[in-house]
Amino acid sequence: MFSCDICGETVTSEADMKAHLNTHLENEVICPFCRLSGVNYDEMCFHVETAHFEPKELGRNFQQSSTMQYGPSGTGKDSALQCRMEVTTSLPSACASCHLRSSAHNLSKDGALPHKTLNSENLTESRKFQKSRGKQSDRTKIREPVYETMYSPPECPFCGKVEICSQDLETHVKTKHANLLDTPLGDCDQPLYHCPMCGLTCTNYHILQEHVDLHLEESSFRQGMDSVQCSRDLELAHQLQQEEDRKRKSEESRQERDEFQKLQRQYGLDNSGGYKQQQLRNMEVEVNRGRMHASEFHRRKADMLESLAVGIDDGRTRTSGIIEALQRYYQNAAAEVRQVWLSAGVDHFHSSLGDKGWGCGYRNFQMLLSSLLQNDAFDDCLRGMSIPCIPKIQTMIEDAWKEGFDPQGASQLNNRLQGTKAWIGACEVYTLLTSLRVKCHIIDFHKSTGPLGTHPRLFEWILNYYSSEREGNPKVVCTSKPPIYLQHQGHSRTIIGIEERKNRTLCLLILDPGCPSREMQKLLKQDTEASSLKQLRKFVGNLKHKQYQIVAVEGVLSSEEKVARRQASQVFTAEKIP
Repeated sequence: MFSCDICGETVTSEADMKAHLNTHLENEVICPFCRLSGVNYDEMCFHVETAHFEPKELGRNFQQSSTMQYGPSGTGKDSALQCRMEVTTSLPSACASCHLRSSAHNLSKDGALPHKTLNSENLTESRKFQKSRGKQSDRTKIREPVYETMYSPPECPFCGKVEICSQDLETHVKTKHANLLDTPLGDCDQPLYHCPMCGLTCTNYHILQEHVDLHLEESSFRQGMDSVQCSRDLELAHQLQQEEDRKRKSEESRQERDEFQKLQRQYGLDNSGGYKQQQLRNMEVEVNRGRMHASEFHRRKADMLESLAVGIDDGRTRTSGIIEALQRYYQNAAAEVRQVWLSAGVDHFHSSLGDKGWGCGYRNFQMLLSSLLQNDAFDDCLRGMSIPCIPKIQTMIEDAWKEGFDPQGASQLNNRLQGTKAWIGACEVYTLLTSLRVKCHIIDFHKSTGPLGTHPRLFEWILNYYSSEREGNPKVVCTSKPPIYLQHQGHSRTIIGIEERKNRTLCLLILDPGCPSREMQKLLKQDTEASSLKQLRKFVGNLKHKQYQIVAVEGVLSSEEKVARRQASQVFTAEKIP
């Protein structure tokens, strides 16, 4: 059984006693802070927790004030208790800022938020709650509570000092803890310190300094993390760059290797065999295609082997009597030609199955040598010589290298020509002629001297070369000058004369190793036509290669001159025009 302490009524259960007590308390519960009344016990508890700070302490004070108000001695009117109640009710309004500053100070020290703070939002909730109850009648009124038991006096929220009256507590807070308030009540002119990083306002410089130190520590930590990340990024970028460089160098090496192999194949340095091997393979192809009989294959093979053994050309690609045929033609025809100069006698040699595609330099040397052998002025240095075959010419150039001529050119060709299809040019022809004591020199027309990439200076030089022996003014001048070796990129030919037309234009007469013997035989006919000379005539507009080199023979070298030229060929130079 449960007995009511107020009226003495007994009930059987705790729930019934609670309901019974509510009938007593509904009109008697008064908020100890704002004197709200007219609500039941549960509603008042909710009001205190939401509208006033420090709910646990205030809830305890509320229960104590309720007990004192409605206890057995609830009719007492003690003035001291009345004073304590006034302190309690006035504390929130007088010390709210102190309490908030204490909460903020505790947060800066240990990082924990205060349990409850008083703000306008909570007060608004309380007022809304009162309106919803509709209890704003006579029951909602301010009354003076009466306490009959001891009540705990208010304490300072900063140092815990107990004061009897709220005025004493307020004075204590203003004087002892003014530096902890948002706006010090005792010194409103005290300077405020603002955080330069987040804008927080402080009244104590040391607190601000600690606050800024926290910012700096955080910034330093972030910078350290950023530095580590930056270092990792740089390392990764360096690794990626190294990998890219490695791939690029590998690709460049591969391209250089492929290009070198291509050049080796192009210039006959790929160890695929030389004149003999190519001659045999091409004759076998001719037999397989039905263009050559087997008996012819064996006969020509035997002739080739004999020619290689003695080192003399077999003469199968040779055409003689060209200069004589041209002399007859110009005397009897060619009305458009004012004057023509022809070289000394020369034979034409064209490429065969054994040197097709790479033997033009060797064939042009054979043409030049055929003219020198017909000239008595060179008997002393060329006595007993015959036109050598291509493998023999390769051997002669290697011998000149061994004597010390043109070491740079020898190095470029790996000091080896025999058994290869290596191309030769103006330097190798000059080296070979000089080793035979034939006086000659190289002239390099290294850039165009006319419009549209033409070389008119080349034509003028050839004219001066052949016309230096002019006697009188005949239409056809047969000189004693040897032919001129002409080299350009990828091919070489032989110049055997020059025309000067009635309109003062110049035209070179050139023998090409690529022209077959059947075409050259047409020049030997008695009734040679102008169309037959079309393949020999080259006007200024027909020679548009970027660079031309010529080898011109001048005479015979003495032994001393030969030694001097050998020494000069250590660093090979040529005369340049312009």
